[in-house]
Amino acid sequence: MRRTLRHPARIVPIAFLLAIGVGTGLLMLPAARAGVHPPGADQPSPLTALFTAASAVCVTGLTVVDTATYWSTFGHVVIMALMQVGGYGIMTLATLLGLLVSRRLGLRTRLIAQAETRITDLSQLRRLLVRVAVLMLAFEVVIAVVLALRLRIGYRQDPGTALWHGAFHAVSAFNNGGFSLYPDNLLRFATDPWICLPIAIAVATGSLGFPVLFELAREFRTPARWSVHTRITVYGSLVLLAAGALAVLLFEWTNPATLGRFDVPGKILNAVFQGVMPRSGGFNTVDYGRMNPETLAVTDALMFIGAGSAGTGGGIKVTTFFLLAFVLLAEVRGDPDVVVGRRRIPVAAQRQALTIALFGVLLVFAGTLAVQAFTPHPPDRVLFEVLSAFGTVGLSTGITASLPPPAQLLLVILMFLGRVGTITVATGLALRERKVLYRHPEERPIVG
Repeated sequence: MRRTLRHPARIVPIAFLLAIGVGTGLLMLPAARAGVHPPGADQPSPLTALFTAASAVCVTGLTVVDTATYWSTFGHVVIMALMQVGGYGIMTLATLLGLLVSRRLGLRTRLIAQAETRITDLSQLRRLLVRVAVLMLAFEVVIAVVLALRLRIGYRQDPGTALWHGAFHAVSAFNNGGFSLYPDNLLRFATDPWICLPIAIAVATGSLGFPVLFELAREFRTPARWSVHTRITVYGSLVLLAAGALAVLLFEWTNPATLGRFDVPGKILNAVFQGVMPRSGGFNTVDYGRMNPETLAVTDALMFIGAGSAGTGGGIKVTTFFLLAFVLLAEVRGDPDVVVGRRRIPVAAQRQALTIALFGVLLVFAGTLAVQAFTPHPPDRVLFEVLSAFGTVGLSTGITASLPPPAQLLLVILMFLGRVGTITVATGLALRERKVLYRHPEERPIVG
């Protein structure tokens, strides 16, 4: 039994469940609720506490109450701590599982080895985890200082409030948490590049994943030496960011409820910002509930793809999506092998990518049907919320708080599965690989 619980594919979900449980307990304390309330009404409801804790640990950002006014300072500290634990834990555990898989399969995983000076000895994992923590904290401190200075100088917030808001939003941004201490999220800062750009940079950086960041730190000027994983993640992320920004510009340019009210620089700033956020960021400077259906459809696709592997985002991951694109290209061209950057991709990796993608499609389809059964909201709005939960994005058209309790519980499950499901499936598949001493006769079915 103990050996079963120590299986690497079970470590991540168990750790996240424990963190969600602890967070729920802390948020149910009367001290976590803001303001003065009648006796017996000062304690948050179990569902509200559970939903918020799950959203914070899974760094999603979906909420059923107004974070700024419903929770006290203690509650805000708990939420920030849960985001930090969720972001740091998923990345370090993902890296740890990658190393475990590498040793189990006898492969030298370039994803980790090149990023960490070719460290493949598990005895040096402590050194790896310390580097992850130092890089994360250093980046968050820089972003927090920039935001705090802007809030102090540009918005005349008192030093303590400016520093606190800067730190909270820096942690939320780098961990792709999406929680904000303002009732309108970031709508009030829609035309302020000193707020929008640092947050967008933090979200984009955190979504790349630490293995990619470590490799970029060493080989930034020599892209030819990047690993296949880093190439796919970096170039794929740039393509998705550009596609998202262009889609927002194209479909929302004249929409008076979104980009139509800004000048040209404001339109570009907000388009870039909203192009980054579906990658799992969750912040918004415009009202998604008033966006055009075409923009929501593009956002749906970006949320489903998600961020980079071993990063702070969710979804099926950039590498999974583009690896399948290369598989499709090779099949169309009739190539016997899938080649990326002059490297042949093993069949096992292709099968794992296909499994993860289909696993995501199944979860989103089943989740949408289940949530739709409990609410009269239009299917496109329900699909958006489900994809936001599965991709741990946190963007919303404004219907999450109005969903009935069963639907909110379904979103909690989707946030959990979206956060830990793909890595658990990928690791489980890799660790189950084994050599087979025989092969069955081949027979080709009719396809298509």
